[in-house]
Amino acid sequence: MEGFFAALVVSFGVIFVAELGDKSQLMALTFATRFRTMPVLIGITVATAVVHLASVAIGTGLGAVLPTDWISLVAGLAFLGFGAWTLRGDTLTEEEKRKAEKTSKTAIVAVSVAFFLAELGDKTMLATITLATKYGWFGTWLGSTVGMVAADALAILVGRLLGRRLPEKTIRYGAAVLFAISGLWLILEAVSELT
Repeated sequence: MEGFFAALVVSFGVIFVAELGDKSQLMALTFATRFRTMPVLIGITVATAVVHLASVAIGTGLGAVLPTDWISLVAGLAFLGFGAWTLRGDTLTEEEKRKAEKTSKTAIVAVSVAFFLAELGDKTMLATITLATKYGWFGTWLGSTVGMVAADALAILVGRLLGRRLPEKTIRYGAAVLFAISGLWLILEAVSELT
């Protein structure tokens, strides 16, 4: 069990620190201004658990064979699309607003998909792969998942506080800018890895 606890603690610490200021933490902040806290947190947890499970599988079984450069490029282009979509904005009727506030499934799916795409090829995924090669899969998976969710929970808290004070137009523009920055960041990472 000593190996499990070492993997848990090291993975939690490394991923928590790596996530601070990361693009997915900025996404968590953005989503927290639009959706209720629990669906956002559930979406992050689902996506993180899946990506990090794949990461530890790669790290323990297959080595680093995932073509992260191409995944980053596709995810970056998708994020630019998300940014344009967010900037365009949508209008909701009062009834649709009430439904959106009550509907947790939509938020969970949106957050899960966005986080899943953002984390593919990200430094936290690569760090999890590396940690799994040294510490084993279960402790690394659990520690890295909890570390990332904890770091993003901080962003959610900040997002909830800001969301109550910011006008919707500011939030929409801010979200579009964050998606665009994330997309460009992913594309630049991919291009630098391809060259």
